[in-house]
Amino acid sequence: MKDKNYAWAIAAVFIWIGFVGAISFMEAWLKFRAPGITVALGLGIGRLVFQVLNKIEMVLAVVVIVNFLWQKIPLHRKGGVLFLVALGVLVLQTVWLLPALDERAVMMMEGQEVPDSKLHFVYVALELIKTVCLLVFGAKLLKANNAGR
Repeated sequence: MKDKNYAWAIAAVFIWIGFVGAISFMEAWLKFRAPGITVALGLGIGRLVFQVLNKIEMVLAVVVIVNFLWQKIPLHRKGGVLFLVALGVLVLQTVWLLPALDERAVMMMEGQEVPDSKLHFVYVALELIKTVCLLVFGAKLLKANNAGR
């Protein structure tokens, strides 16, 4: 019997990794090195980009979930716990961390004094955890998908 088809989940996971890698690990800090970019302008761009990234990540997570539901696969199979960790990180970022970072960015853009914070380090740590979980999960899905051929 042919194993289940994880093609949509595989595509979503690796596209998700690509978005996070390109934005969180490259664009986020590089934009501040571009000539003429002020802190306020960089923060404004960052706010917009990370709001859109968050929405894209949610859509990609839904694609993974729908693929598992469509194939009638319990999410705890094929390394699904790793996906659930990544999803938990995404939810934590969505409901707590991104709003807190956004609030700080707005304060800075308005010229207000902003106390030191470790929130950016927390964000980077969570992005690393999420990316590693997605990478291992995606590799397990690839292996499972190819085993059924």
